[in-house]
Amino acid sequence: MSVEYVHKAVDIAEDGSATNIVSLDIRGISSMADYFVILTAESSRQMKALMEQMSMGLKSLGVRVNHKEGHPNDGWILLDFGDFIVHIFSPEKRDYYLLESAWPQAKELVRIF
Repeated sequence: MSVEYVHKAVDIAEDGSATNIVSLDIRGISSMADYFVILTAESSRQMKALMEQMSMGLKSLGVRVNHKEGHPNDGWILLDFGDFIVHIFSPEKRDYYLLESAWPQAKELVRIF
């Protein structure tokens, strides 16, 4: 069922005008989660809106945020939904952390530019 929620998270990100959306299957590669959803928001206001939309949209499916880190003003937010983690980055933080390159063996499920 997790992959369905990952696809829903991607849909929410796309509806919220996020850019460079990617979902990665990291099962068997990492013990922290099965999937990552990584996306870019152009402003702290958009980051906050995406965080709220993601939390509420998935909550309506019975999936709740277990843990949250970061802040829109910091340019990075992590939403831990258990089996999958959503990373919302500013363009600068996305370029700095290069999270996708940390998991080169991960299977890319979706990429939306």
